[in-house]
Amino acid sequence: MKLPAYVRNCIALLESAGYPAYVVGGCVRDARLGLEPKDYDLCTAASPEEMERLFSQYPLVLCGKAHGTVGVVVEGDVLQITTFRAEGGYRDHRHPDWVRFVPRVEADLARRDFTVNAMAFSPTRGLIDPFGGRQDLERRILRAVGDPEQRFQEDPLRILRGVRFAAVYRLEPETASWAAMVRQAPLMDGLARERVFAELCGLLPWMEWGDLLRFQPILTAVIPELAPMVGFDQRSPYHAYDLYTHTAHVVASVPRDLPLRWAALLHDLGKVGCFTLDESGRGHFYGHASLGAEQAVQVLTRLKAPAALRRQVEILIRQHMTPLEADKTFLRRRLSRLGWDTLWNLTWLQEADTGSKGSAWDKTFFPRLRQLLQELRREQPCLRVTDLAVNGRDLMALGYQGKALGQCLNHLLEQVLSEALPNEKPALLAAAAARFQKGADLA
Repeated sequence: MKLPAYVRNCIALLESAGYPAYVVGGCVRDARLGLEPKDYDLCTAASPEEMERLFSQYPLVLCGKAHGTVGVVVEGDVLQITTFRAEGGYRDHRHPDWVRFVPRVEADLARRDFTVNAMAFSPTRGLIDPFGGRQDLERRILRAVGDPEQRFQEDPLRILRGVRFAAVYRLEPETASWAAMVRQAPLMDGLARERVFAELCGLLPWMEWGDLLRFQPILTAVIPELAPMVGFDQRSPYHAYDLYTHTAHVVASVPRDLPLRWAALLHDLGKVGCFTLDESGRGHFYGHASLGAEQAVQVLTRLKAPAALRRQVEILIRQHMTPLEADKTFLRRRLSRLGWDTLWNLTWLQEADTGSKGSAWDKTFFPRLRQLLQELRREQPCLRVTDLAVNGRDLMALGYQGKALGQCLNHLLEQVLSEALPNEKPALLAAAAARFQKGADLA
């Protein structure tokens, strides 16, 4: 395993003082998979006080010192170094009741969540793998360290983390670990919503449609609103799948943009509540986009999602049934209302929604829409009042004031959007002057 120079130097400093030191956890896992580790964590036999002394020439972060962790600021980042430790029970399902420093790395690895995260590496001692993480990685297996029931009771967030690891690294939970994950899933109700949201955000961009099906018991445990969709027969000739399976295909079919993935996951929440049958036995979902948008906001609010993400998801879901047209005049109007990013994402959501029904559809339509949007972006069209070639001062010089001024600017924008007027100052001033003479905005 090739380590950056600054990591090797820190290990060497600890080793020269007589303290065994290793890189541990995710960086070892990623390296074994041939991936570039995002960061490095170290563990060592040195106590926090000994680390403070050894690294006194570096800026230090000591907020985790009570639990054995010292942060060493090096290469513009914080390298976390933790004393080998064992832990007691987790009565609050998050924090250990006690922490005890231990002399050997094997005891430290025994407290970790999954075997693929319970490996350590030393430049001099090589790989330390007491639980078979290397073999599990090679076989693409996700296995809890020790007793899986105990591991997930200690911190139920490990269940959701396990789903994330499985999706990101294409691992299959082994039988006992998966059974424990499902049995302990109700414990996730007690987790801090922010922790759940962060894990879901790390998971959603990586999910394939099969992941949403195989991990459905976990996903519906943390987002109960999804549960009624499982197996729900839409009773429609346009839908070959039940509602949850359709949703799984939609999620996997949109780009890995986080708001877009959230919108895809929640876009049909309103269907169950809006479901009606006509006389022929066909299902209908009138108003489900609006209801689904409201329910999605409730879900994301409960999960403490940022307001900006809630707004993006809400508008995408609310608009996902609104027909789009491959026409520049139409698209300029939609851009004026929604903006570039939202309309661009909406084309992907609608395309995924249409293509995930299991029925025939025009696969050229949405690529044509996006081509037109790209052409419009190059043209830099006038989309808002602030883009007009005239402003409030220009209209005030014509005699406009108060509410009439704003009404005239909006009228001019509509004329430009519909291509009835060019966005050129002489043409706009002439139209505004004619409108003023007629008193159209003065009533």
